[in-house]
Amino acid sequence: MSPNTALRRGRPGYDQQGILEVAVAAFNEYGYDATSMGVLADRLGLSKSAIYHHFSSKDEILERALDQALGSLEGVLDQTEAAGGSAADRLDGVLRGAVRVLVAELPYVTLLLRVRGNTEVERRALARRRAFDKRVTALVAEAQSEGSLRSDIDVRIVERLLFGMINSIVEWYRPGGREDAARLADDVVAVALDGLRVPAGAPRP
Repeated sequence: MSPNTALRRGRPGYDQQGILEVAVAAFNEYGYDATSMGVLADRLGLSKSAIYHHFSSKDEILERALDQALGSLEGVLDQTEAAGGSAADRLDGVLRGAVRVLVAELPYVTLLLRVRGNTEVERRALARRRAFDKRVTALVAEAQSEGSLRSDIDVRIVERLLFGMINSIVEWYRPGGREDAARLADDVVAVALDGLRVPAGAPRP
C-alpha cells in the first residue's frame, strides 16, 4: 500500500478515512469555505490537533476527497479503453461505470460537482474534470465516425448532455431506494444511447 493510500492511525475513534468521510459530509452540508477546522473538530468530537495528526490542512482534506472521486471516474475510462471493442460499446461502458461510481462515491462526486475553482486545489480538480470530458468527447466522436451514433449533433453537446444527465443524479438519488446502481445505469443508457443510436436499417454515413 502506498503512503498516499495508507491510513494513518492516531486518536481512538477515527482513522484518516473516517475523518475524510465526516469532512466531506460537512463540506456538502455547509460549503467548503464555510466549514472551518473548528467545525470539523466539533462534528468529529476531536481536537483540531487530532485532525492535524491525519491531515496537514483543510486543503489537504479537500484534495484527498476530490482525488477519490476523480480517480474513480478516470479509472472507468482506463478500464473501458483497456477492454477494447467498438467505440459505442466503450461509451456504453463509460456511462454505466460513471453511474456506478456516482452511486458508490455519492458524497465525493457531489463535492466534486460543487467545485468552482476558488482555490488551487479546486483548480487542479477542474483541470482533471476537463481532461476527463475531453476523453469522453473523443470517444463520442469515434462512435460517430464508426456510424454507431448519429452525427448531426455536435460531439461537445452530446458529451455535455450525457454527463449533465448523469451528474443530475446527485440531486435526487438516495441510497436504498427502488433502483440499485445496475438498474440506474440501465436506465441512463436506455435514455441516452437508445436516443442517439442510428436506427436499425438506416444508411450508415
